[in-house]
Amino acid sequence: MASTTGASAAPLLSRRALNRATLDRQLLLERSDALSPKDAVAHLLGLQAQNVKPPYFALWSRLAGFRPEALSALMEAREVVRMVTLRSTLHTHTADDALTLRPLVQAARERELNAFRKGLVGVDTERLGAIVRALVEERPYSMGELRVELLKEWPDADPFALSVAARCVLPLVQVTPRGLWGRGGAVALTTVEHWLGRPAGPTPTPDATVLRYLGAFGPASVKDMQTWSGLTRLGPVFARLRPQLAVFRDENGVELFDLPDASRPDEDTPAPPRFLPEFDNLLLSHADRARVVPPQHKGCAWSGNQAHRTLLVDGFLAGIWRIEERKDGSALLTVQLFESLSTARRAAVTEEAARLLADMTAATSYDVRFGEFVGGQG
Repeated sequence: MASTTGASAAPLLSRRALNRATLDRQLLLERSDALSPKDAVAHLLGLQAQNVKPPYFALWSRLAGFRPEALSALMEAREVVRMVTLRSTLHTHTADDALTLRPLVQAARERELNAFRKGLVGVDTERLGAIVRALVEERPYSMGELRVELLKEWPDADPFALSVAARCVLPLVQVTPRGLWGRGGAVALTTVEHWLGRPAGPTPTPDATVLRYLGAFGPASVKDMQTWSGLTRLGPVFARLRPQLAVFRDENGVELFDLPDASRPDEDTPAPPRFLPEFDNLLLSHADRARVVPPQHKGCAWSGNQAHRTLLVDGFLAGIWRIEERKDGSALLTVQLFESLSTARRAAVTEEAARLLADMTAATSYDVRFGEFVGGQG
């Protein structure tokens, strides 16, 4: 579709149409049997990874035949890594993206330091970076160990602020076995260059990253891209790219950009139920989350600061879930719905939950039930 100028003249994308387009880019309308786990991580520009299991559940819902050992093998081979990048949160990235996306968002990480300046009075961040690099490239250090060493240099500084400065100034990765499926491991850090054995690549242009973002999260607005990346002032980048983009508007009149040849399925395209991990990027990568989160369910996936694993039904947030793996070898998946479902949709959710338990737990027997575990019986 040809680009147009001005949101008012652009074709309208209904909320459901926007939902289906985004789900399609996110591999959630139909599981991909063509992409490898590594290719999927690259296509999605990383997977949210504050906790160990979310990247595994994220790929299970997106790839046909996925088994968690496949992602663990990539981590052990250092083809993917866990590190702080987008929005100052841990992500699982391919090695190539780890060496390029982090430099792209480095300015945002340095701005983050402004919130901790009171605890960093007298701290030379350039020297701090040199000290940390020398330490962690000799052997991986925990954050606690780094704080001890940095306090020797700056005894009056705030210990937490020093640790924040370390991960903001340097691209630190969590080394394995941390992050491996079914294996424990304390957080230990080294630089991404040292871990991968090669220097950081050229910083990608914002233009190239905008195009990749649209391929994974589009159609999207300038503010959406800024929310996903933590970058600011991307308006001129989109303006520069406008001649090669398709332009739409949403139901609120907000201008949306997209790749001209990208798939935009009909709004009535079936969307099967999907179980997503806590912090899945589908729910965190747009300024306006209404394309996935109905207004009446805004905030329902959170309890205070705790994010719950989420359930999509007909493409939209419809509930939360949890798994209890028991000592007797059984497992229970509990689904807490936000509103009642038809018999057919409830059966589809149950079938998908049973597949998840079979594939993603070692349980010898398992069950699915509907009930409350937040604000209810549990």
